[in-house]
Amino acid sequence: MATTTAIHNIGSLVTNDPALGDGGPLGLIADAAVVLERDRVAWVGPTDKAPDADTTYDADGRAVIPGFVDSHSHLVFAGDRTQEFNARMSGRGYSAGGIRTTVAATRAATDAELDANVARYLREALRQGTTTFETKSGYGLTTHDEARALRIAAQHTDEVTYLGAHIVSPDYADDPAGYVELVTGEMLDACAPYARWVDVFCEKGAFDGDQARAILTAGKAKGLTPRVHANQLSYGPGVQLAVELDAASADHCTHLTQQDVDALAQGNTVATLLPGAEFSTRAAWPDARRLLDAGATVALSTDCNPGSSFTSSMGFCIALAVRDMGMTPDEALWSATAGGAAALRREDVGRLTPGARADLALLDAPSHVHLAYRPGVPLVSRVWRDGEIVG
Repeated sequence: MATTTAIHNIGSLVTNDPALGDGGPLGLIADAAVVLERDRVAWVGPTDKAPDADTTYDADGRAVIPGFVDSHSHLVFAGDRTQEFNARMSGRGYSAGGIRTTVAATRAATDAELDANVARYLREALRQGTTTFETKSGYGLTTHDEARALRIAAQHTDEVTYLGAHIVSPDYADDPAGYVELVTGEMLDACAPYARWVDVFCEKGAFDGDQARAILTAGKAKGLTPRVHANQLSYGPGVQLAVELDAASADHCTHLTQQDVDALAQGNTVATLLPGAEFSTRAAWPDARRLLDAGATVALSTDCNPGSSFTSSMGFCIALAVRDMGMTPDEALWSATAGGAAALRREDVGRLTPGARADLALLDAPSHVHLAYRPGVPLVSRVWRDGEIVG
């Protein structure tokens, strides 16, 4: 049985390690090869220096990139919100309250239906080069429904996030304090065994700073690492809270003060930008250039969800980030791979270096720049995950 595979004749290889390539952040190597041994990268370098392998694959001069790392998605849901989207595109604004529509549909769905939906959207993402993904609960908002969402998610990924604090449950509309008590108590106890992360939507119409702090602190006490939906719809305390609690990521970051930017630049919290949400809600774009120039670590993710960003395409998000958020093609690709890995505090994905997981995508293009240059075109022609061709 073959245990090593050499992918050779790669026109442009993105390693995300400057020491292995041209000295830039992407660590580009021209006329390159990658040798995979089982589920790991064993070697990278020029094709003419590649060691022998059991099998070979000819990239025919095309580009190879690390598999995308999508560090923010909401895939455990039922139904869709086509009517809401149609109305919004006809002039109605987006608010957090639309989540209730998906909550009703998700509660009514069977476990098998929810599991099939997750599997469907993950296959869709994988075909487009996403090999690592995070996903959340947040459309159940009862102890039973949140726990089953996480149980289902954990069958598909290790990067599972408890988001009982997506919005205040409709069942507690008149008692938000009671819902926070549930989220930090009984619901947390039931959900923590399935999750790695705890998240909260810190926003007007969802949870304020004090409520968010209580929820994240309770999650930390259960061994979960914080993430925060921060500053999406308005200025607020989310980013500062994320940095204060050493959250892995502050996600959205659309409305930032200079203090917020400075905090992200000086702390360990990654600023995860989700341009699909701005595209689908016609909202103001996050200013990636401002964050990058300040020295913040930036990730790009899809925010795939049925309400505000129903896309699984990281390539599309790269194109939006380059066109409308001030990123260069190199920065956008780095943020969609190594940046996403940083947002998940992972060192084994988002890069193609010896010892990294053998997750990579072959583009039907000579350069990664084509992801932004040819928006909407399905450029991913082959995907390897854990060293096996999966798409």
